[in-house]
Amino acid sequence: MEFPEPSSVIVSETSMDNFKSTLALTDEPLQPDEDKDVYSPFAMRRVKHPNTDAGAVAHMLKGSIGTGILAMPNAFMNAGLVVGAVGTVVVGFICFHCVHILVKSAHILCKREKIPSLDYAETAELAFKTGPVRLRNLSGFCGTFVKWTLICGYYTALSVYVVFIATSIKQVVDYYYPTTVQEGNGINVRFYILMLLPFLCALGLIRNLRYLVPFSTLANLFIVGGFAITLYYLFTDIPSPDERNYSGSPEGLPIFFSTVIFAMEGIGVVMPLENSMKNPGHFLGCPGVLNVTMTVVVLLFGVMGFVGYLKFGENTRASITLNLPTENILAQTAKLLISASILLTFGLQFFVPTDISWPMIEKHVCEKWKNILQNVYRISMVTAIGSVVYSIIGLLCPAVIETATCWESGLGRWNWLLWKNLLIILFALVALVTGTYISVGDIIKEY
Repeated sequence: MEFPEPSSVIVSETSMDNFKSTLALTDEPLQPDEDKDVYSPFAMRRVKHPNTDAGAVAHMLKGSIGTGILAMPNAFMNAGLVVGAVGTVVVGFICFHCVHILVKSAHILCKREKIPSLDYAETAELAFKTGPVRLRNLSGFCGTFVKWTLICGYYTALSVYVVFIATSIKQVVDYYYPTTVQEGNGINVRFYILMLLPFLCALGLIRNLRYLVPFSTLANLFIVGGFAITLYYLFTDIPSPDERNYSGSPEGLPIFFSTVIFAMEGIGVVMPLENSMKNPGHFLGCPGVLNVTMTVVVLLFGVMGFVGYLKFGENTRASITLNLPTENILAQTAKLLISASILLTFGLQFFVPTDISWPMIEKHVCEKWKNILQNVYRISMVTAIGSVVYSIIGLLCPAVIETATCWESGLGRWNWLLWKNLLIILFALVALVTGTYISVGDIIKEY
């Protein structure tokens, strides 16, 4: 990956032999103008269609709130009420702290190397390229690793979205046509996926984040409506907390942490979003886009998980919508609203991996065919999706990037930055290994 060289100033020489002036010069030394020496990456950005702060918040909320929130009650079932509540706050803080250090590292590197903006993969590559001397040869590998991890991770999430939407629609249709289902002539879920394809392709063809803002806003309204109806059922005839476990078994904790990390992780949206903001300095400010999003997300996830487990106890299903009464119109409305919200989120989630993968193909395509081939590529990728764990891209990578970025300039008193990031890396690895081990075990038991 090529990074632009810092701009240089060309000074022309002129003869001063015959120059005379009656102006008295001060004896005091000239003070350097520090403001002119400081490179401002925000001022150098040229964004055709910038996002407002409100649009950025809408995108961040939709990037962080997906189908994973519906699994929070099941996560609380594995952790217990108290451990689940505390664990959600802790994991939420760690996830959003990793977003913070990723964006902060990108800002430091932009100023240091005089580059207007960096995406996630470029930040990882440049952090190692200017970081510890012994690790600089790994810069290319780190950039490529982050790039492909993001691509695989987000295409996986998209497949989960599509299956969730199709299954929810099928449940409602099957209720109204039970005879067809009983006779074995019910419509297969694959047919519902096929019916969704035109809508998914249309959303996948949108190339600018600004044009996705209305979809994210509408999706937020739909999901708030769906959650409101779901919470209505959860708060109806709610039992006492004494009837539930305050803490779960040690075997259930890895499932809890893995579920919460997967549910909250929206780090891939962060860099494209911050780079496209009208006021990028507001992303990390106070309150700022990140802090507002973090507060709302942690609160929503905590309430949904706590109340969902409190209501259904050990009968809590993998998705809380499966616990809602299928015969009730209000419950059906909740399922359809949440499904519609996830459908409208498809364009935003699809933007991230496509924005990373298409430039690698684009450089090998002649100018005449670029526009047509990009549309063909986007449509074809709607049907091709892969898999990876969000512990790597959401927790481990940002911690490593910040350490490499600050290695030469200092890691703080007693190297606290290094120790803090080592703890995050350890947490990510534990969540990755234990979560994968238990998931594989569950698959073996199931089949």
